[in-house]
Amino acid sequence: MTNLSSAWPFPHKMSVGIVACGALATHIDAIVREHELDVTIYPLPPLLHNHPEKIAGEVDLLLKKIFPQHSKCAVAYADCGTYGALDVVLQKHNVSRLGGNHCYDIFAGREIIERLMAENAGTYFLTDYLVKSFNRSVIVELGLDRRPELRDDYFKNYSKVIWLAQSPTPDLEIAANAAADLLGLPLEIRKVGEIGLTREILALVTD
Repeated sequence: MTNLSSAWPFPHKMSVGIVACGALATHIDAIVREHELDVTIYPLPPLLHNHPEKIAGEVDLLLKKIFPQHSKCAVAYADCGTYGALDVVLQKHNVSRLGGNHCYDIFAGREIIERLMAENAGTYFLTDYLVKSFNRSVIVELGLDRRPELRDDYFKNYSKVIWLAQSPTPDLEIAANAAADLLGLPLEIRKVGEIGLTREILALVTD
């Protein structure tokens, strides 16, 4: 990972509490450690992404709980399918979140995701987390472990899978190919790294 310390000065330390999507928590922890930040991460369950209507409420409750413990709080979610409901909560608490509509924007860049979707609106994106947890996050959550014949109903509008690989390994590549095979779709791998998430987290801490 590129070291961004020189580009992001920290004139003084402050105690920051970050409410984070559980799918990003491990990545954020690595960034916090690398940059020696005085940050405490409060992860919410990653499976909330399957119920985006609940995200704003859960973030609201957790912010209320942690605010007295920190001089500053922030939220490591993008909009994530809340259609602005999360931003209403953030305005109430006067805190900031990650930019973009979803974590794909953060990892790959919003313009790149928009271009990929314009080229092929039937693109199904994977992150490292989704590759690792595909069976639990997708197969089990959609009930495909019990009713595999429903796969084509769920994914009939998709024509390809793109894995936005942050830290690719041979084992993850095998898992990504297996996930694409389960969906009956071809896999494309794009190595995006974690520079986008690093910039976003450092901006949350310093703004």
